[in-house]
This record gives sequence, structure tokens and C-alpha cells, in this order.
Amino acid sequence: MHTRVAVIQTPPILLDLEASLEHAIIAVDEAAAAGAGLLVFPEAYLPGYPTWIWRLRPGGDMALSSELHARLHANALDLERDDLRPLQEAAQRSAVTVVMGLHERDGQYSGTTLYNSVVVIGPEGRLLNRHRKLMPTNPERMVWGQGDASGLRVVDTPAGRLGTLICWECYMPLARFALYAQDLEIFINPTWDAGETRLASQRHIAKEGGCWVIATATAMEGRDVPEDFPERDRLFSAEEWINPGDATVVAPGGEVVAGPLHREKGILYADIDAAAARRARRTLDVAGHYGRPDLFTLSVDRAPQPPVRFS
Repeated sequence: MHTRVAVIQTPPILLDLEASLEHAIIAVDEAAAAGAGLLVFPEAYLPGYPTWIWRLRPGGDMALSSELHARLHANALDLERDDLRPLQEAAQRSAVTVVMGLHERDGQYSGTTLYNSVVVIGPEGRLLNRHRKLMPTNPERMVWGQGDASGLRVVDTPAGRLGTLICWECYMPLARFALYAQDLEIFINPTWDAGETRLASQRHIAKEGGCWVIATATAMEGRDVPEDFPERDRLFSAEEWINPGDATVVAPGGEVVAGPLHREKGILYADIDAAAARRARRTLDVAGHYGRPDLFTLSVDRAPQPPVRFS
């Protein structure tokens, strides 16, 4: 059965959760009206990827870094408090599956640590999975904590069996294999990465895993940064492309069937068929007949790793 995919790379309102949620819901309604059943948003879309971390001097600008982090913390989502409810209701209203990247605030333990998370919302509005990024990259480690493998799962959706890895997690061979070994049909990579190297990796994954690959960053210009962003004009130029987006859909086997949507703030559409993944794995099934479990084994601890256990 074919499903229309909508890969959404319009910019959020950076550091404004309420406004970014409104933008996301508008995009959900637009994509659903166009017949899409699976909607994919970029990494950390709510309330925007912290691109400033790549521009501030390491160890310097502490006052500005602290102010920006405080704003980010105040606009992160606490899933324990049902902060995602408006988006879940939008998914239910349109009967679509939504994959959304977001900043998640730990409201259960410290109340302070942020995680780079991606959630899958089913067409009934139910949260099907939450995956926290396993390894933040370089200055990202000053923003996000490390996730565990409790969300390293493939879930059933009307579009097919779907799994997610965030940005450079797609370069982690064992994380990829953990998804392949769960009958993966659709590999979704919300990212901040763009360009030819990223595209080459997505095509490789489609061939290696025999799966559809859907990826996007946020298409954003300097002019998209809100006027009240602290020291905006020092950090960004209005005319620059902060990120070109490069939304892409790759078929099992590695053929690019849609995109890259380059330097365009919009929605990329493509029709996919989950059954094509199974056909692609007839000759190369790395988690099946092409594997050698007698020689290689992978053990994944999916138990949650809380900072404290009360008895």
C-alpha cells in the first residue's frame, strides 16, 4: 500500500515553543490536506535547533550562552506534563503519523537536563515512541544530555514499520543495525546535517538496510531568526542561509526519488511503498540471511537508565 510522505523543512520560531507549535500544526493541516499520511519534521524543531552553539567561542561568551540556554530550557517540552498535546490532537484530527524532533526537558528527575528527542505520534494521537539522541556531537554536549536505548525501537504505523535516528546517529553502525534487526521498513533521520556527504550516507543506508530513508534539516536563513533573539545581528547575517534543508526521500536500494529540497522553505512530497523494503532485502538482508550471527553478535540494553532508583 502506498503512502504519501510529507517532509517538512519550513523554519520554526527559534526559542518560541508556542509559536513553533502553531507553525507545526499549520504544516500538519496543509500536508494532510495534500493527502500525506506520514509527516516528518527536522531535528529539534520544537523550538528550533540551537545553531548558535557552533558560532559562540568555546569557553567564552558565557553570559550570552547562559541566557540562550535559559530561554531554550523555558521553551523545551516536558512530556510528563503533556506539553505535546496540541500536536497529538492535530495528528488525530487529520489521522496522520507525525515524526517530530524536539528539545525535551527532564521533568521526572532533575527538572533541568535537556535531551534531543524525536517522537512518533500515531494517527490516533498516541505517542508511539520517544528516542533520545544517544551521543550529542561536539558543542551539542553543552546543551543535551546523553539518551539511553529505551527508544531504540521500530514501531508499526499505517505507512510501515518505522524507526528513527537523529542526525549523526545515522553514522553509528551498531545503532543502525539495531533498527535493521527489528524488521525496519522506513528509516527516518531528522537532522541538522545537509549536503553531499549527508546524501551519500542516506543512499548507503537505503542500500545497506533495504529500507526507505527520509531525512531533513531545517531550511533557515538569518532573516528567520526572531528580532528579539539576543545579539542576533552579531551572530547571524540576514542574507545568509544558516541551513539549506536538503529534505530527501531515498528508495530501498539507494535511488533518490524526491529532493534534495535545497534552500527552499517548504514541504517535499513523495509516495512510498513499505513492501518495496522487503523486496529489496531479497538479495541483501544484513540482519537476516546476509548476516553471520555465528561470528558477530550485538547486544542492546534497552532498559531505561534513570539517575536514581527509589525502593
